[in-house]
Amino acid sequence: MTFAESLKKTRQAFFGRIANMIGASDIDDDTWDDVEALLIQADLGVETALALTEAVRERVSKEGQTTREQLEAVLKEELLRLLPPEMPSALDEARMLSIVLIVGVNGSGKTTSIAKLAHHFQAAGRKVMLVAADTFRAAAMEQLRTWGERIDVPVISGQTGGDAASVVYDGIRAARARDRDLLLVDTAGRLHTKFNLMQELEKLHRVAAKNVHAAPHEVWLVLDGTTGQNALSQALKFKESVGVTGVIVTKLDGSARGGMVFAIGKELGLPVRFVGIGEGIDDLVPFDAQAYVESLFE
Repeated sequence: MTFAESLKKTRQAFFGRIANMIGASDIDDDTWDDVEALLIQADLGVETALALTEAVRERVSKEGQTTREQLEAVLKEELLRLLPPEMPSALDEARMLSIVLIVGVNGSGKTTSIAKLAHHFQAAGRKVMLVAADTFRAAAMEQLRTWGERIDVPVISGQTGGDAASVVYDGIRAARARDRDLLLVDTAGRLHTKFNLMQELEKLHRVAAKNVHAAPHEVWLVLDGTTGQNALSQALKFKESVGVTGVIVTKLDGSARGGMVFAIGKELGLPVRFVGIGEGIDDLVPFDAQAYVESLFE
C-alpha cells in the first residue's frame, strides 16, 4: 500500500475539502473559519489548527495567491513546517549492539509493529533479535515468538509474570553471544497513568544503560492512528518518563485522523520514524514528510 492509498479517508474527509474551499473564487472570514474547523476535525488539535490557519491566511494576504494551485502549495509548505526537521537516528551510528525500547499502551499495535520493524531492518542488512519483555501477557510473548518464526528472527522471552528487566538482560547477553547488532525490546503495554508500570519502564531503561554504552539508543512510542488527539496525552507522559526519541503511528489506513501526525510534530517536537499504512508485513514504512503531505491532496 502507498501513502496516497492509506491516507484516502483523511484526504476525502478533510484535506480534499480544504483544497476546494481555498480554491473557491471568494475567500472570506467564513472560509477561514471552515478551514480551521476541518483541520481540528482532522485531529491536528486546536492549537495546531489555529496556528496553521493563521499562517496560511497571513501568507495569502501578503503574497496575493489566487489560484487553487498556489493556495494549495502554501498550505503544503505550512504543513511541512509543523513537522520537526529531519533528525538522524541513533541507529545510523556504527556500534556493535544497538538497543531500541518500544513502548506504548495496550491495543496500539505495538507487538505487531515490532515484528514489522524487525522485518524492515533485517531486509536492510541488520542482524536483528527480539526481546519479549511484556511478561504481563502470555499472549504477547507467544505473539512475538510466532512472528519471530515467521520472519526468521530469534526471540528471547521469559516466564509469564516474571521480571521484565531480567529478560532484557538475558536478551543483551544472547545478542552478544549470537553476534546480533540490533535488539528490539517489546515492553508491556501500559496506560500512561499507571505509575508502577511507568516505573518498570524506567527500570528497563536503566538495565539497558548499565549493560550497553549509551543504551537504549532509541525509545520509540507506538501510537494508534485511529485515536487521534487522545494519543497526545499518552505521548507527553511517556516522553517525560522514559525519554521517548521518536514515534511510530499505526493504523493510518483505517483512520481519517491523519492530521495527528502534525500535532505530534508541533506539540511534542518528536520525529515520526515509521507509519503503518496497511496490514502486510511490508506496510510499516519509514516516514517521509514530503510524500505524506503530498498524499493528503492527491
